[in-house]
Amino acid sequence: MKTFGLFILMFWFASCTQLEPRAPINKKKAIFLNDSAQRNKKLFLEEEQRLQESAEQDSLLDFFRSEEGYLYAYKIRASSELPLPKKGDLVRFQYQIEDLNQNIIYDKKSLGVVNYALDEEELLPALREGLRMMRPNEVVVFLFPSYLCYSYQGDGDKIGINKPLRFTVERLSSP
Repeated sequence: MKTFGLFILMFWFASCTQLEPRAPINKKKAIFLNDSAQRNKKLFLEEEQRLQESAEQDSLLDFFRSEEGYLYAYKIRASSELPLPKKGDLVRFQYQIEDLNQNIIYDKKSLGVVNYALDEEELLPALREGLRMMRPNEVVVFLFPSYLCYSYQGDGDKIGINKPLRFTVERLSSP
């Protein structure tokens, strides 16, 4: 019985030792993740440059940079007395999508008028970001990086992967 108790006591002390983490088995995964991060950083910088070049080529508009990384310019600016939309507000708008060379990909007619409950429905992140800063009857041109648009998937039709896009959005009067 004493031997059994001594055995239990030794087992208990042995189980209290520090566990050492093991080395990763798959080092290729870490290399892949590091390479992927480097590719994304490079893509981000290239898109920033392309957005800036596109803004500079459009001499009729004055573009501003947002904190979220896109550029925007007002074609028609409404009175600052009109309220900005809040979460849940119904926002009515129409828009067109172009590449950065202003070639139309999808026009207003094919996309139609959209009614959207702000931040309560699914919508392209680019449009969601843009609509938050628009008052009724404004027309704004946005230059969005690909990560706010269709990213690495494209739209499966006319928009390829990792394409920064130009959106012209017109916020209509409330329905």
